[in-house]
Amino acid sequence: MRELDVRGPAGPGPHPSLFYNTGGRLAEVGNLTLDDLDLHADTVRFHGKGAKDRRVRIGPRTARAISRYLRARSGRRGADLPRLWLSARGACRLEPNGIKIRLKQLGAAAGVPNVHAHRWRHSFAHEWKLAGGDTGDLMLLLGWSSDDMPRHYGASAAAERAQQTQARLAIGERV
Repeated sequence: MRELDVRGPAGPGPHPSLFYNTGGRLAEVGNLTLDDLDLHADTVRFHGKGAKDRRVRIGPRTARAISRYLRARSGRRGADLPRLWLSARGACRLEPNGIKIRLKQLGAAAGVPNVHAHRWRHSFAHEWKLAGGDTGDLMLLLGWSSDDMPRHYGASAAAERAQQTQARLAIGERV
C-alpha cells in the first residue's frame, strides 16, 4: 500500500503506520491512552475484543511518528487528557470514528481509494503469512481466539505462498 502522509506531527489522529505495523483494530488504536504506550520498549498495549489486553511491538519508524505526535500534543489544549489522540479543534479526544474519517481523507489526498483501518489489519496478516510467520503467533498478536480468523485472513496469501514454494522446490525442473 502506498504510504499516506499526515499533515505534520500535530495532525489529528494516529499515523497510518501504527495500523500497518501492529495490525490493530480501529477501536484498539482509537482508544489508546498515554499509559498504553511504552516507547522505551517500543510497544503499545491494546485493549481488544472480549476485554483481552495484549502488548504489541511497534517498529522504530512508528515509534518516531508517535514521539513526534507526543511532542506536538504536549503543547496543545487537552494535553492533560488520558486519551492519546486529541481532536484537531479543541481539548477533547479524537473518537475512533474521527480517525476513520481522517484515514479516508488521507487516502483521498494520496489518490488511494478505499482506505480504512481494517485494510492494514488484513495486509499485516497477509504479509505475516507470506514471510512464513507462525499462525499461533499471528493469533496472539491480532487478538484472535478462533482458528477461523487466520484461515480467513490467510486465504489471500495462500496462493502466493504456494507459488513461491513451487518455485523454490523446482519440482520437475531437474528432469
